[in-house]
Amino acid sequence: MSYHASRRTLLAAAALAAVTAGGAASVARGSRPTPGQPRPVPDDPGPAPDDPRPGDRPPGPERAARLLGRMTLEEKVGQLFVSRAYGHSATDPDPADAEKNLAQFGVRTAAELVSRYHLGGVIYFAWAQNTRSPHQIAELSNGLQRAAAATGAGVPLLLSTDQEHGIVARIGKPATLLPGAMALGAGRSTAAARRAGRIAGTELASMGVRQDYAPVADVNVNPANPVIGVRSFGADPRAVAGLVAAQVRGYQGAGVAATAKHFPGHGDTETDSHVGLPVMRHTRAQWEELDEPPFRAAVAAGVDAVMTAHIVFPALDPSQDPATLSHPIVTGILRERLGFRGVVVTDALDMAGVRQKYGDDRVPVLALKAGCDQLLNAPDLALAQRAVLAAVAAGELSEARIEESVLRILELKARRGLFADPYTSAERVDAATGTAAHLAAADAIAAGTTTLLANPDKLLPLDPGAAPRLLVTGTDPASPSGTTGPPTSVLARELTALGCRASAVAPARAVAAAPGHAAVLVCTYNVPDGESPQHTLVTELLATGVPVVVVAIRNPYDPARLPRCAAELATYSWTDVELRAAARVITGVARPAGRLPVPVPGRYPLGHGLAYG
Repeated sequence: MSYHASRRTLLAAAALAAVTAGGAASVARGSRPTPGQPRPVPDDPGPAPDDPRPGDRPPGPERAARLLGRMTLEEKVGQLFVSRAYGHSATDPDPADAEKNLAQFGVRTAAELVSRYHLGGVIYFAWAQNTRSPHQIAELSNGLQRAAAATGAGVPLLLSTDQEHGIVARIGKPATLLPGAMALGAGRSTAAARRAGRIAGTELASMGVRQDYAPVADVNVNPANPVIGVRSFGADPRAVAGLVAAQVRGYQGAGVAATAKHFPGHGDTETDSHVGLPVMRHTRAQWEELDEPPFRAAVAAGVDAVMTAHIVFPALDPSQDPATLSHPIVTGILRERLGFRGVVVTDALDMAGVRQKYGDDRVPVLALKAGCDQLLNAPDLALAQRAVLAAVAAGELSEARIEESVLRILELKARRGLFADPYTSAERVDAATGTAAHLAAADAIAAGTTTLLANPDKLLPLDPGAAPRLLVTGTDPASPSGTTGPPTSVLARELTALGCRASAVAPARAVAAAPGHAAVLVCTYNVPDGESPQHTLVTELLATGVPVVVVAIRNPYDPARLPRCAAELATYSWTDVELRAAARVITGVARPAGRLPVPVPGRYPLGHGLAYG
């Protein structure tokens, strides 16, 4: 089936909203779990005992005016910027990281970066060596907050990261890794989504991270979308809206600012905005029906922040400016139509999607003129700040406009408790991160997400009591966080722990090794249309006569691009928690409970999911 036909199928399915309204179906109360199966996730019980306090009240007009009154223009402009910084320590980075800081910022340490540029926030990345372990992250956070406290204004930092879970996770084990958005969409439980947000927020707060760039509010109606995909809760806008609102309440109930992204909607694009400038072709009516509901739900849930998308959306703004730089979109729609009064943060300003039309000196100025507040990860921080200051000096931006954004940022920091206490401790990390209760909850949430797509001959569930010999092969993508996997080995290990005799082999050896096994399980990852090594592997395994089970460990669209097999499952990610859940379903220890949150064109409709009879 062609891409355009697939896209039309998905748009129609999303418009019909074939799954339960709002995605609010949750695990039935009082139901007994199968032995060995994680207990179902209850409806959200309210604040957990280990949740941090949400923080003190936002500063009133007088207090905010006092804060602004003692800040220089340079300090106010600095508050608008959230930047990367290299190194695991605020003051003692590894020499290679110190050299990167020096080359890009003119300073050697993250603490000096905060001081020189009067930063309002720092974003953590694994590739910047910021996220090696929870205790190290907490020490880095404290060091950065001490640097901020020592500046003239003394305003605490808003420390942030992209911890979406699933396929985007900057912080790995021993922190709890949870199912990602599309897995939660398959589970259809707002209680589970809220609990996942609460757990994630609690652990982030214990490390000093008080803003998460999650949840993704994009409605994925394009199977060829190269950047969103399983980061979305699904293709049904009502279901996505319910899950987005639940996650917002979960994160913020744990004291962490949630950030709904990527406004006005990135779910039907063909280009990755990291490397190009996508164009959204939806009409205004389609936007209102498909893309708007999750963002409206996030605003109604009190979301602290909304992140813009670097996409052109002609139906909303014919200027061909990316949404991040569009006054009609940021101010006209997000502020005025949706009534959002919180912080608008740009997607990263080093992405190609926002840099193609204007230079790096113009982008931050135009983003502020559009109505944005936080400017994220400028490629040249010094140039960006000079450009904003020059725009104020020239009268293109007023100082009052700068103060408007600074006030929103100060209010957010106060709401998240940073003026009351910006620091954390090793004791808080130990009490909150990777606890037995959180790990058990992650398994319980994952238990409701694995989707059984096909089982025509009732091959599944396999009987672990018979100790079947199983071969596990396929693709082994790198772990999203660098701390789990490889997936074929994890799946084989989990199946063995449940009573099977499973071994993992490389694809090159799988066909020769298959005879004599009860089944071959093939982990697939982003199978393309047409001939491919993954298609060839499945075809050759089928020719051996051994039953083949496809386990789509990322996109659920994979089975439609492969020959039909004895069984097909979707896990939506390949971290250990999803693979443990899949192993329990394969062996019948757990019942398959997930339903497709997106249609698989040419194969399965939205809401499809089999059960064991």
